[in-house]
Amino acid sequence: MSPSRNPWLIVGGCLSLAAALLHVGVIAGGPDWYRFLGAGEEMAGAAERGLWMPHLVTLGIATGLVIWALYAFAGAGLIRRLPLMRTALVVISLIYLARGLLIIPVMMKLSLAEAPFDYWSSLIVLVYGLAYAVGTWRAWPYLKRRREAHALGS
Repeated sequence: MSPSRNPWLIVGGCLSLAAALLHVGVIAGGPDWYRFLGAGEEMAGAAERGLWMPHLVTLGIATGLVIWALYAFAGAGLIRRLPLMRTALVVISLIYLARGLLIIPVMMKLSLAEAPFDYWSSLIVLVYGLAYAVGTWRAWPYLKRRREAHALGS
């Protein structure tokens, strides 16, 4: 499969960009947005007190998500190759999948009515992880060939 025909990584990258934009929106939206989107009372309270820490943490997360989107787009062949492509895409997939699978212990302890944010966020992030994992798996032959070609000096 040509890397440019890998819709899984393109979708994964777009989802990561959407999440990054949501995090920037949280910074702009303030304490109520921190609360609504599950950041916790400590982060929301710190934002209410005018502390920079919640905004810096959230901006850091947004930046990481943009970098992950760039790796997805590079894996799909939309932008130039990035360092450690295979390793990065596997690690990103695993992080998203692990976060998404948090739904299992949540389901064992709490009902959907008790923890709607935990349920929905886990399911959403699980979709992200599946997009990255399937996309990485489908791009693997291309990513391997590029690495071997580079090692041979081509």
